[in-house]
Amino acid sequence: MQDAPFLIAGAGIGGLTAALMLGRAGFPCLLIEQRTQIEEIGAGLQLSPNASRILIGLGLEQTLTRFASTPERLQVLDGTNAASLSSMTLGHSMADRFGAPYWSIHRADLQTTLLDAVRGLGNVRLIFGRKVSAIKKNDDASVVVTCSSATQSEDVVCRALIGADGLWSHVAELLGDKSSPEFLGYQAWRGLVPINNWPMHLPKTESRLWLGPKAHIVHYPIRRGNAINVVAVTSDTDNRPGWAHLGERDKIMKRFRDWTPEAKDVISAVPDWSVWSLFDRRERTRWSENRATLLGDAAHPVLPFLAQGAALAIEDAATLVREITKTPDQLADAFRRYETERRPRATKIQNAARANGQTYHLRWPLTVARNMVIRRTDLSKRYDWIYSFILN
Repeated sequence: MQDAPFLIAGAGIGGLTAALMLGRAGFPCLLIEQRTQIEEIGAGLQLSPNASRILIGLGLEQTLTRFASTPERLQVLDGTNAASLSSMTLGHSMADRFGAPYWSIHRADLQTTLLDAVRGLGNVRLIFGRKVSAIKKNDDASVVVTCSSATQSEDVVCRALIGADGLWSHVAELLGDKSSPEFLGYQAWRGLVPINNWPMHLPKTESRLWLGPKAHIVHYPIRRGNAINVVAVTSDTDNRPGWAHLGERDKIMKRFRDWTPEAKDVISAVPDWSVWSLFDRRERTRWSENRATLLGDAAHPVLPFLAQGAALAIEDAATLVREITKTPDQLADAFRRYETERRPRATKIQNAARANGQTYHLRWPLTVARNMVIRRTDLSKRYDWIYSFILN
């Protein structure tokens, strides 16, 4: 079994990071992805120091700094009157405090950087247009899975199976968890604004979070400041499963018509919107079984109210590979140690993100108490427990 590959299902951020680290550790890998190519789904994301530290440790800093932006600060504002509620310095002070930067980056730029690094390894094979359709064997000796495309299927003997195939993980279903994600009544609207089209009176080098009744807006620079990523999340009963539906401009403009003029200018600046519904999943009973395990959203989906989805997947990959290298001949034990270590932190971040979603969308008069609490909260210390993560 020493020559059999680790099979990783899903070439998202978590899967690519795991493949890169396993390949560099000398383990052959087969990385399969159901999509036929890397797409620009999701636009921007934020990489706090707990994630950027790991990526820098992988030698990717020089490449990523060609794409990433480093916002100077985070501003939290009331979307109904533009009152400042709180702020947190990012920029150089974040790197000084935590030893790693706070980056904002286009998802496709991060995935392409990881993909190029993976392709540079001779022991990692990457195949698009494939998925794990069946698990025929999973015991102490090996795993045998069926990999399928639109036209053919083949059985693959692998050393272990890692499911990094997201919220709707088929690997998790094959391992016995057939529960479905739950629609939470949120719609996420996303769009990019070229910097030349960004309103002159709005900041270009900081991240802003606008809070309002049954909605919030986040925007931050990406692509070395050449574009602004805008995300508007609304409480909405319209359930649209799937990714990147075309967003109706008149609908979102109407949704924010009573907000402060600056917030409405943010919405107006976006030329094209994509929209999808947000789903969540309660804690899985287990992530691992014999020589198979899950990572990232497949194990513990995180709502986008704490900007930690990508970061947790990167942390997962680093922790998993560390445990594999400790006992490469006892992978079931390695997977149990990985799950035991990662589950409490993932659960805590999941719960914090869910709480933020509820808090962000409060309506008057509850917003009075919320705003008072935010004004009294030191954001620079509130998330120390997240940003200070270091893999031992």
